Amino acid sequence: MRIEKKATLISSSVALVLVTLKLTVGIISGSVAVLASAIDSLLDLVVSAFNYFALHNSDKEPDEKFNFGRRKLEPLAAVIEGTIISMSALFILYEAISKMVQGSTIAHLDISMVVMGISILITAGLVIFLKYVAKRTGNMVIKADALHYQTDLLSNGAVLVSLAVIALTDYTFIDPLLGIGISIYMLYSAFPLIREGIMMLLDAALDPHSVTKIAEILDKEQNINSYHDLRTRQSGSDIYISAHVVFNVSTSLFDAHKVGDRIESALIKLFPDNMVHPLIHLDPYDDSQK
Repeated sequence: MRIEKKATLISSSVALVLVTLKLTVGIISGSVAVLASAIDSLLDLVVSAFNYFALHNSDKEPDEKFNFGRRKLEPLAAVIEGTIISMSALFILYEAISKMVQGSTIAHLDISMVVMGISILITAGLVIFLKYVAKRTGNMVIKADALHYQTDLLSNGAVLVSLAVIALTDYTFIDPLLGIGISIYMLYSAFPLIREGIMMLLDAALDPHSVTKIAEILDKEQNINSYHDLRTRQSGSDIYISAHVVFNVSTSLFDAHKVGDRIESALIKLFPDNMVHPLIHLDPYDDSQK
């Protein structure tokens, strides 16, 4: 089993434990902040399960129906994850404003603080693991999951601080106020996930820095006259690069093919953490104006 799949299974297991703890204590205590964190963990569980499904199916080999494979499931999972985060943030915002208007009381603060402390420790360990997997594989789904749980870590810390302040001062308005802050932060964190996923689904080009690096490889190749139609895109952790390189008419197909292989090899080494699919077209003359 790929380490990415193992990571999503671990994420799902952790989310299930956190949902059980937070939801129980949130209902008993009546804390909006704890309930908000519980709802967020419940959505984490759903998203992690979907991420496992996406990774499992994106690994399938190309077939007659999907000639280029199913890698687009990865950015699709990121868009869905970002959308779910946004929806839960809006729900938390609504609940927090309602509690602020109607007033709120919080009970069992000691248990709530213990549960949030345990949640912070568990989530911190998960974030460290997911970041390791994301750095090792460059997988977009795992990166999104790591970012999501990192926001959970920050929000859990904020909830714990608010509960401590309420216990010391009895200022219960801090609870819904913090719920509003958490919801805004969740919306802020979800936007990059949605944007990156949509851009990948639309086959947007690689970032300018990466395109410049690719162009430098082509510029350094002395056995070609020029190149044109350089195109790039990314699908999940796969990167696709195509370009037309122009040779002298007298260059043999054998020699041109060797140059093309050399360029493709250099492009593959340029992105060691991704699966690179280079496609170099060998042109005997410049047909870019046609």
